[in-house]
Amino acid sequence: MHHPLTPYLLLAPYLLLLLVFVVGPAFFGVWISLHDWDFMLPAKPFVGLQNYRDLFDSTSVTFIQFWHGMQATAIFTVASVPFLILIPLGIALMLNRKFRGMVFFRAMIFAPFVLGIAVIGVLFNYLLDAQFGLINGFLALFGIPAIGWTQTLPWAWVALVGMTVWWTLGFNCVIYLAGLQEIPRDQYEAASIDGAGAWGKFVHVTMPGLRNVMVFTITTTILASANMFGQSYLVTNGGPGDSTRTAIMVMTQEGLRNFKMGSASAMSYMLAIALAIVSIINFALLRERRAKS
Repeated sequence: MHHPLTPYLLLAPYLLLLLVFVVGPAFFGVWISLHDWDFMLPAKPFVGLQNYRDLFDSTSVTFIQFWHGMQATAIFTVASVPFLILIPLGIALMLNRKFRGMVFFRAMIFAPFVLGIAVIGVLFNYLLDAQFGLINGFLALFGIPAIGWTQTLPWAWVALVGMTVWWTLGFNCVIYLAGLQEIPRDQYEAASIDGAGAWGKFVHVTMPGLRNVMVFTITTTILASANMFGQSYLVTNGGPGDSTRTAIMVMTQEGLRNFKMGSASAMSYMLAIALAIVSIINFALLRERRAKS
């Protein structure tokens, strides 16, 4: 017979890691946000909620930078999430069949996701170069003039969304494949007997069967897109101007270059609150659809 403390002892290492690397830093970040925290200076005066108030005060230094970064983050999220949801779904539907080379194609779809952002940055800097890039070289074959992919709008956003979709769609594709394989085959057979075609099966069998998977992929994709940093930092450097300078880049600038960790922490928690609200809305919409079905 097991000792009653055995489960807690087994969980203790994971609980310790959670406290040290998640819970502890979260509370410490809140504490930092309540101070004028310059880690280059010994004195760190307590300012209360002033760092948060500055984010809503149009006369403060951080107001314009933060909300401009939030606007860039919103643009990227709105532009990228539909592609990161729909394209992997379509690919998963095609790969959810038995055909020659099935394992190879599944591996190739997922392969880019295992690459680090540094590799992706170097690769796309070469592909998107305005003078010597392969993409402009390919377009020149059709008489299309060179495009400043990283120097002009809206092409900078097109480049960032395109590279992100290519890099990360494999993750959602694998999640969709797992969800598709959990849908009972007899449901499709019943739909065929009732006279449903391919579209009818997709709407009435596949999508309801993927409902929980969809809410997971939508939520995680929104969170990942809203935290985009490496692509913009390495490829466009926040440009042209500061049009692709996301909220994470603003926080990095404020905290690690301007040494204002207090205001940077306040910015991070405001972004976290916004993303929490979006996540709650996603789950609420799922519950509403269940109630109607």
